[in-house]
Amino acid sequence: MNLNYNEVPKIISTKDLDYLSDIFNWNYGAYKKNVASAKAVNEEEIKEIFQKASNIFINHLRTILEILEGGNSNGQ
Repeated sequence: MNLNYNEVPKIISTKDLDYLSDIFNWNYGAYKKNVASAKAVNEEEIKEIFQKASNIFINHLRTILEILEGGNSNGQ
């Protein structure tokens, strides 16, 4: 079977999907732990640091979802 494409098809292999799933789960787990930790502290400066970290994890989760939805968040 000889397949010639004029452009690369937009597909995600099972290996890619497994990797994206792992990354999503790592970031979601880190986000949940981060939120729980932020609730456990009283110092505002530390809470702000946790909030910044939470935003990073949320951005990673959104990027992964965009990839899975067929969007292209990295400009390629």
